[in-house]
Amino acid sequence: MSEPRKAVVLLSGGLDSTTTLAIARAQGFECHTVSFDYGQRHTAELSAGMDIAKAHGSAEHRIMRIGLGGLGGSALTDRAIDVPDEPAEGIPVTYVPARNTVFLSVALGYAEVIGSFDIFIGVNAVDYSGYPDCRPEFVEAFENLANLATKAAVEGSGRFSVHAPLLHWTKAEIIRRGAELGVDYAHTVSCYRADQEGRACGRCDACRFRAQGFREAGVEDPTRYQPGVTPP
Repeated sequence: MSEPRKAVVLLSGGLDSTTTLAIARAQGFECHTVSFDYGQRHTAELSAGMDIAKAHGSAEHRIMRIGLGGLGGSALTDRAIDVPDEPAEGIPVTYVPARNTVFLSVALGYAEVIGSFDIFIGVNAVDYSGYPDCRPEFVEAFENLANLATKAAVEGSGRFSVHAPLLHWTKAEIIRRGAELGVDYAHTVSCYRADQEGRACGRCDACRFRAQGFREAGVEDPTRYQPGVTPP
């Protein structure tokens, strides 16, 4: 019996990445998960990621520390910039410069070390905040880069694939698929201002997209909110 193919799965601890992990597992991959401590204010997602990796049978879970907070320029890493309560025109201040490029680069190195040619990322180009590194063009471009920049690809050991199974799904479709795969969304943290217990603020973009997704999916929303917060 052949060994299962290995995959590296980017796991933030949020709804989308957890569903992506469940999809990769359902496809028969041996999943090696990686989360990033990049200076984000909502560090509760890191604890959630560890719990989710264990619950979904990750072969190995790593937390990589990357100092994107030293760059500033984002409400998620710079406390001098407030996370907005209302949607704004254009790319929002919660965009973290180069985040997915850096994350995928680290995941690529991890994949090469463990002999994997498959990387899963939970980016979504439908119900999202307009981030440029969540688009199909970005995923395709990074896959091309991976096959130009690595020893494994250049020597012909294999070809890297960047899987983005949620790319064209609505949040409701993502939630329905996760529910089919047995994902317990109560363990996930999506909020940009989650407290240390992982409870949501109910006001940020991430909270609004999440709540709307559960309503449209017809799935009970298990999100825990901070005291006194009215769900969006």
